[in-house]
Parts: sequence; C-alpha cells; structure tokens
Amino acid sequence: MPLTPVANDQIATIVTHLEMRARPMPAPIPPAPLRLKPWKAPPADAYRALFRRVGEQWLWFSRLAMSDTELAAILHDPAVEVYAVTDPRGVEVGLLELDFRAMPDCELGFIGLIPELAGKGLGRWLMAQAKSLAWRKGVERFWVHSCTLDSPAALPFYMKSGFVPFAREIETFADPRLAGYLRPDAAPHVPMLGQAPSA
Repeated sequence: MPLTPVANDQIATIVTHLEMRARPMPAPIPPAPLRLKPWKAPPADAYRALFRRVGEQWLWFSRLAMSDTELAAILHDPAVEVYAVTDPRGVEVGLLELDFRAMPDCELGFIGLIPELAGKGLGRWLMAQAKSLAWRKGVERFWVHSCTLDSPAALPFYMKSGFVPFAREIETFADPRLAGYLRPDAAPHVPMLGQAPSA
C-alpha cells in the first residue's frame, strides 16, 4: 500500500476509541498517597498550567489553543467535572476530567499524572477513582480515546482497566510546538520537522 505523505508542519497519529458498556464490579480503590479534589470552575490560567504539566510530554495542546471564553464554556459547564490530584503537601500533580454532556454517555476527557509520578502504580488509583465517579445513575456508557502520541503503556492500561476498543481513526493536526503552544523540546519522541518559532 502506498504511504500518505504528511507535511513537515503537521503531525499524524492513530486514534483508538474505547468504551465500557457495563458498570464494573465493585472493587476497593488501591491505596495511594494522593487525594482527588473537585475543582469547581477552575481559573483558565491555573487549569492550563496543570494541563501543560501533565500532558506536555504527550503533546496535549487542545485546551492551550482555546480562548479563555471557549475554555470557560467547557470547564464551567455543570455537566463537566474537573478534579485536581494533589500530593500530601497539597501540590497539584494530576488531572481528571469527566464529561457528562452527552448522557447517557460519560467521556473520560483527560486523565493523567505529572511525569515524575510515572511507573509508580498510581495510575491504577486514579483510574479506580475515575470509574467510581463516572458510573452513576443514568450512565450507560463510559468511553475514552487514546492515540499513538500517548505513552505506549496507555492503550494496554485502558484495556486492562475494562475498556474495549471499538473504532480507529487517523488524525492529522498542526504541530503545536510550531505554533508556540508547547516548548520546542516537548515530546522528544515525536520529531519536530518544521521550523520552531524564534524566541
């Protein structure tokens, strides 16, 4: 099969959609030295700062490219729930976002911890929290999508957590590092082929 060229200022990724159509059996939440704090109507700057800390290594940029008005329309919607993960000192070290705007579906919008906490088993704690909060009265489907820009462990983690893949797409978008949304050295596993903006 012929390959499809991708312009140097673009990035292509394979997106996998996964879903859970039945409430999982009750299970204890794994212990962790972290807390989950509801973040009601977070200020745009504070939210973006945590979003960047958690997702910059995986080229998360969608919320960085939005205007304050666009971002507030999502974060302040009563059907969108944002949680900050905090460490024992109260420092924000992770993010969880659940989107109930398309009930009876709940979308796992964002989930993640800062890079320093990777590989410590804390993701299982956070996913257990997510499932506990997502499955409530009226929810019939819990779903998420992942892409090949994410950690290689992300897709197997979702599947081990009970999500079942059901669709796959190819997404192409402008490299957010070239637009200045992320640092030029973000996500070094994804080569930047275009010219970075001058400082």
